[in-house]
Amino acid sequence: MHSNLVLYGTVACHLCEEAEALVKTHAPECALQKVDIMDDDAVFSQYRYSIPVLKDSQGRELCWPFDATQLNEFLS
Repeated sequence: MHSNLVLYGTVACHLCEEAEALVKTHAPECALQKVDIMDDDAVFSQYRYSIPVLKDSQGRELCWPFDATQLNEFLS
């Protein structure tokens, strides 16, 4: 199980809130760092059309939409 995850999103994004809730519910042991894509032009350019995006410590990404099953597969 991956212990460090980054969630790329932005403020007032209901999909980002759903993704965060999924991680907190199905992987509460993981440390989740939230990154607002609006704070960095390069990050914004990379993720603006695909948020929320979950990234693990190995650099693998899980793009929305994903459900609990896909999240568990990503983390295993």
